[in-house]
Amino acid sequence: MTDQKFDFRIDATEGKARTGAVITPRGEIRTPAFMPVGTAATVKAMMPESVRATGADILLGNTYHLMLRPGAERIARLGGLHKFMNWNRPILTDSGGFQVMSLAGMRKLTEEGVKFKSHIDGAEFNLTPERSMEIQQLLGSDIVMCFDECPALPADRARIEESMRLSIRWAKRSREAFGDRPGHALFGIQQGGLESDLRAESAAALQEIGFDGYAIGGLAVGEGQEAMFGVLDYAPDQLPTQKPRYLMGVGKPDDIVGAVLRGVDMFDCVLPSRSGRTGQALTRMGAVNIKNARHADDPRPLDADCTCPACTNYSRAYLHHVFRAKEIISSMLLTWHNLHYYQELMAGLRSAIAAGNLHDFCTEFQAQRSIGDIPPL
Repeated sequence: MTDQKFDFRIDATEGKARTGAVITPRGEIRTPAFMPVGTAATVKAMMPESVRATGADILLGNTYHLMLRPGAERIARLGGLHKFMNWNRPILTDSGGFQVMSLAGMRKLTEEGVKFKSHIDGAEFNLTPERSMEIQQLLGSDIVMCFDECPALPADRARIEESMRLSIRWAKRSREAFGDRPGHALFGIQQGGLESDLRAESAAALQEIGFDGYAIGGLAVGEGQEAMFGVLDYAPDQLPTQKPRYLMGVGKPDDIVGAVLRGVDMFDCVLPSRSGRTGQALTRMGAVNIKNARHADDPRPLDADCTCPACTNYSRAYLHHVFRAKEIISSMLLTWHNLHYYQELMAGLRSAIAAGNLHDFCTEFQAQRSIGDIPPL
């Protein structure tokens, strides 16, 4: 690594949309950016160099899963997460709060933190803001997320308000435990559900604490796109202009385009890799379900204009065959294609903002996707 400090640069804007870069000692992250999810120190069905070849500047790792297996202390002894998974560019790790939320009856929430049992072997753990910061430091994360509590939607206002204020108290403890780590960044997480005043309160409290970047949390948890966009119409504006804004867990291509238009800089989602493993290719024209019988005799590529290995070297008929035969290459090729498509989408958004033609880009994006999957000729 160099002596470069963590920073954020805005190169151009169009409306609320911005393009620039998050600057870290391990390299620049071009924004708007999509972060492939490497939950257990791997992007499923992909080699690290293949992920990089799609255009990814950064990966996301998962604190909850890595603390359970193989363990943060073990990864630290083996040289840290970058060396462990053979990825020498930036890594963002989430705090583990979202995964713990999903454990429902297997967890106990207190002011101190969350006690829960491992979904793997039933072992008991106690995850607190301080322990989350310690784990992420052991992993060597470039961008660390503060520990928060994220209730599923729908939820009543009292529950959302209680959770948001607990997350603020945990954010203060996360900030204190993180300390001063040059070259590493700590992001705060705005909560508040679908309530604009609660999100304003959360944003103000986080800015008073002071973070290197700010995430918009508590969305993509069951509220639907219309409600999500309703929040994004104001939530990014409640956060500092000169800091990166990260929308956690989003999402579908049209979710990302809509969020970029509303001022978001960073995204992550399991959708492209999960869809690849289940036979769904995400293309400029919409989703292609390669499992469908109509592809069995189709010699065309998934997308004639795509330069990924799946599209340049293989037909729909072949991809249909290997998926039906449950061959591992099916997951490899479809995941590569999906991640390539996502990175091309981000590159297109960056170029459009820089050139001042984002409206035209979005118009073409919507027109192409309305076509849907074209059947064999």
